[in-house]
Amino acid sequence: QVQLVESGGGLVQAGGSLRLSCVASGRTFSRYDMGWFRQAPGKEREFVAAWTSGNTYYADSVKGRFTISRDNAKNTVYLQMNSLKPEDTAVYYCAARPTLMYGSLWSPSNYDYWGQGTQVTVSS
Repeated sequence: QVQLVESGGGLVQAGGSLRLSCVASGRTFSRYDMGWFRQAPGKEREFVAAWTSGNTYYADSVKGRFTISRDNAKNTVYLQMNSLKPEDTAVYYCAARPTLMYGSLWSPSNYDYWGQGTQVTVSS
């Protein structure tokens, strides 16, 4: 079981960068797959990036611009966002699930734990 708290959101200009952080409670952090999702007003929650057993996966819309990373010593997962676009504006959520869980990493329904979300706004 894990509890998640996101931070690092804010307002940035197009082309700028932002790094989101997700701090997890508990001592089982390294045994969980971690994912980042986002949701814009009026739209469904969308997969952004995931980390599992050292492998990373990205949505086509952010590939080459975003990077997911982990610091197990700090129980933290990061999302480095570069070359931000107005289309990236959304509430970003951190999510977690046990590593051995079946189901795709890009489906929100396959994650057990969620943070409260942090707002990212990119101005044109």
